Amino acid sequence: MIAALGYSRQGLVSAYKNEAAFRQEVWLALVLVPFAFWLELPMAHTLWLVASLAMVLVVELLNSAIEAVVDRIGPEHHELAGRAKDTASAAVLLTLLLAIFVWVMVLAEHVF
Repeated sequence: MIAALGYSRQGLVSAYKNEAAFRQEVWLALVLVPFAFWLELPMAHTLWLVASLAMVLVVELLNSAIEAVVDRIGPEHHELAGRAKDTASAAVLLTLLLAIFVWVMVLAEHVF
C-alpha cells in the first residue's frame, strides 16, 4: 500500500512537471474548488461541481499515460498510435465539456 502511494505520487508529480494541460487544469481546480464551497450551495450540487473537476484531472492523467506508452513504442507515425492519442484527447475534451455543462447548469439554477 505504501509503495502504491509512492508510485501515485510520482505519477502526479511527473504529470505536473511534463504535461502543460494537466498543470493548467490543476490550477483551474485550485481556484474553482474553493469557489464551489464559497457559493454555499446544497452539498449535492457542490459535489457535482467538485467531481466534474476531479474527472477532468483523472481523464487527463489517463490521456498522459496513453501518450507516454505510445511515444515509448517509437517515434515513427503509425495510424493506430495516432488513433490512440486522438481518442484519449477526445476523452479529455468530452470531460471538459461535461464539467462546463455541470458548472453552467448548477450556477444557472442558483446564481443567475
